[in-house]
Amino acid sequence: MADAVRRWARQLADWAIPEHILAAAPESPWVVPRTVFARRADRQIAEPGTPTHQAVLDALPGTVLDVGAGAGAASLPCARAITHVTAVDTSAGLLAEFRRRAEALSLSHTEIEGRWPDVAVGPADVVVCAHVLYNAPDLAPFVAALTAHARRKVVVELAQAHPLTSLNPLWRHFHGIDRPSGPTAGDAIAALRELGVEPEVVRWRKAPKPEYERFDELVDVTRRRLCLPAERADEVAEVLRGLGVDESTPPDLGSSGREVVTLSWRVPRPG
Repeated sequence: MADAVRRWARQLADWAIPEHILAAAPESPWVVPRTVFARRADRQIAEPGTPTHQAVLDALPGTVLDVGAGAGAASLPCARAITHVTAVDTSAGLLAEFRRRAEALSLSHTEIEGRWPDVAVGPADVVVCAHVLYNAPDLAPFVAALTAHARRKVVVELAQAHPLTSLNPLWRHFHGIDRPSGPTAGDAIAALRELGVEPEVVRWRKAPKPEYERFDELVDVTRRRLCLPAERADEVAEVLRGLGVDESTPPDLGSSGREVVTLSWRVPRPG
């Protein structure tokens, strides 16, 4: 295995929660904040135009396969140029959110519950995959499947830094441990190049937007991600304030962050 691909897998493995902390957790720390995904999709649908959307639109009209679709923030803003969209996600709840939004846009759609690249799904003109790569330690088959399913283009969006790094000061405060700092988008680019993919790279910055309706929602999700009991919620809130979190614009710590990178590559047509 090539060095950059091996380094990517090793750095992701370092994010495992220490067993003694995980065993004492009162709830699962693997939180999927559906409201965050839904709000993000609605905001993008109302105001499309990110570099990721532009990269998708540049290869349309046609069909789209959205891998790790969530509520549809990466694909549904491009609905005007999509003839059919297929959403793949491990969360049935998020696929239901996707379905509601696709129907509201009168867009032909299919939802498939499962984990990429294990799902059975046909090809599409464009394959888009937003904020999933940091959950893909085995990068070679993951990327190969993205490319194999695209007739024209693959578009990948990811945060510049691993999204969980924003929680590192809280892990240090509550558990006295230092968490990893990598991998980064730069590591992903290096790994892609080792795999024979030379992506176009666009770096951009999202404007701050409230990702939760209320600050206490952020506190609750953050508490669970830190493996803490409910009675420590007030302490979590106080630490978040001390870190400068704006209660009027609560971000989803552990999500995509504001520094974003869009990677895209064309798929050569046979002949």
